[in-house]
Amino acid sequence: MRQYVKAWVYGKVQGVGYRLYCKKRARELNIEGYALNLADGRVEVFMCGSTEAIGEMIESLHEGPVFAKVLGVDVEPCEPTKVQGFMTG
Repeated sequence: MRQYVKAWVYGKVQGVGYRLYCKKRARELNIEGYALNLADGRVEVFMCGSTEAIGEMIESLHEGPVFAKVLGVDVEPCEPTKVQGFMTG
């Protein structure tokens, strides 16, 4: 079953390779979606994939790359959206 989820990650998550980390991890888990820097300093991550893969990706969002300091991750299900691959912006 495919699951569609949005997450908002906050802490020191911009300027530390967080979006590229998300892209690499998403490819490993066969997840489509995007990671986008927001003006308020958070990173928004949209994910589409199997329930198991989404669970693993959410765990990875809490870790982040070595220079990130994740203070929290807010997650909520969202409406299905057509996506292809994993984009960063």
